[in-house]
Amino acid sequence: MAGKISMGARREVLSAVMERYRSAKRAEKGRILDELCAMTGWHRKQPVRALRRRAPVGPGAVEVARERKRRYGAPIKDAVTALWEASDRVCGKRLKVMIPTLLPALEQHGRLRLGQADRERVLVISAATIDRLLVEVKIAASGGRRRRAGFYSAIRREVPIRTFNDWNSPPPGFCEVDMVAHGGTSVAGSFIQTLTMVDVATGWTECLPLLTREGSLVVEAINRAQSLFPWLLRGVDFDNDSAFMNDVVVPWCREQKLEVTRSRAYKKNDQAFVEQKNGAVVRRLMGYGRFDGVETARVMGRLYAAARLYVNFFQPSFKLKEKRREGAKVIKRYHLPLTPYERALAHPKVTAAVKKRLRDQYSSLDPVALLAEIGATQDELGNRVDRRAGQARNLQPASTSTAPATAASFAKTLGKTTTTGEPRATHRRTRRPYKTRVRMPSKLDPHIAAIEGWLATQPQLTALAIVGRLSEKHPEEFGTRQHSIVQRLLRALRRKTAEQLVAEEPLGEATTAAPLPGAVDGSGYVGPDPPTAPLVEQAGKATWRGRSAEVASTSAMAPSG
Repeated sequence: MAGKISMGARREVLSAVMERYRSAKRAEKGRILDELCAMTGWHRKQPVRALRRRAPVGPGAVEVARERKRRYGAPIKDAVTALWEASDRVCGKRLKVMIPTLLPALEQHGRLRLGQADRERVLVISAATIDRLLVEVKIAASGGRRRRAGFYSAIRREVPIRTFNDWNSPPPGFCEVDMVAHGGTSVAGSFIQTLTMVDVATGWTECLPLLTREGSLVVEAINRAQSLFPWLLRGVDFDNDSAFMNDVVVPWCREQKLEVTRSRAYKKNDQAFVEQKNGAVVRRLMGYGRFDGVETARVMGRLYAAARLYVNFFQPSFKLKEKRREGAKVIKRYHLPLTPYERALAHPKVTAAVKKRLRDQYSSLDPVALLAEIGATQDELGNRVDRRAGQARNLQPASTSTAPATAASFAKTLGKTTTTGEPRATHRRTRRPYKTRVRMPSKLDPHIAAIEGWLATQPQLTALAIVGRLSEKHPEEFGTRQHSIVQRLLRALRRKTAEQLVAEEPLGEATTAAPLPGAVDGSGYVGPDPPTAPLVEQAGKATWRGRSAEVASTSAMAPSG
């Protein structure tokens, strides 16, 4: 029935019952509201607000809403600001508890004067009102920057937390998901990320390269990983990365009937399974170099395609059996090392069809051929990194890959790389021994005594001023090009002087700052408005937006902004 009545009919109904509603008793008002809700389809509060409005001022005029009378005016705000500064800028909940003890202390020492009515309002003010009154003051205290709320905080809050101890032996299909950055020594710009998914029950690991950290690419990678896992995915456990906690990944996972959980912030042990594989699989294969570009991502895809078969079918790993604490010692017991393939065959929740498919796939795999493919792709990735670094330094490009062409030739080289000390192509190259260099004589050596004399009389001299003086006396030797060597010398001389002062002068007794004279009146607050506004000193007086007050040389409660 609510959909059949128009807005004009609703206005007519409201105008018809408005006078009867205002003159009715409580029970009659309730019946009128019930009738209006049933007729219009409104929420209970909508007719209440509509009937409480004032009558129109004229034909076709807009109704004038009643303004709520402000309870806490400027004097209360100034007093709360003074209390907030005196409390060392604590939050509203803590300041609310401090007011009954802090306010009498300020009044006793003449820091704050309030009337009886204003004093009672300050004592009963709520923590939420304190935070609301101090919004502009806190923005000024932070240098005019408003704290940015997390864009993904709402989505993150609705995703439940799962810790390491909450798994309780899940069936295959529940995965921990994480990303490994391949940015090298810098996180600037765009680079490739590896999405790592580890099955908690069996340790089955899938790695997929992502060009950038985007939610849409994460969705495509998880969809691709679903076709790689031998069983259906049941749940995913993310960390708090914004690439996962967004309005693309979380709703998509729930549409796919995947249970979505997350770890606690800054608690990597909550994702112990995937963190272990990040080091044992991803970093062992890729190292810590910087990789970017579409072609590099394709080569990484080939590397992970061979590595997934080798790791999941041929590399055993430990799995924690029990952990107990005896005093200060933690004792851990592990199951016998098994491959993810063997754990899948032994798991009772894996179907017979899946086990048969895994056995057939295992019988067709050659571990040496897989290692040969891994080594070839690692050499290609290593050459890409070396070539890019060589181009940046204007060096010759790296040589082409020397990996064996076939698995048979690769098998002949097994065991020889350890004797030659050959590192993996994607790993960090060995550092050359540091060559000790003898200090060369500097053209500043004959003038050091003169520079020290200048600094003794004028310690504030800059490197540009010293270069100017030297160029006046020796124009053929010194100019603006010698600015850098003078800067280095100036830093060394000042460091030497500071070390001598620290070694010679003993520590003096700490002095106590004198209290700030004068009082802070709640109605006529003489502090900065806001308290963190810049201070302008004029002839012994400080001025804040037209207000003036005496400035002491030291202040125990001076605004810190």
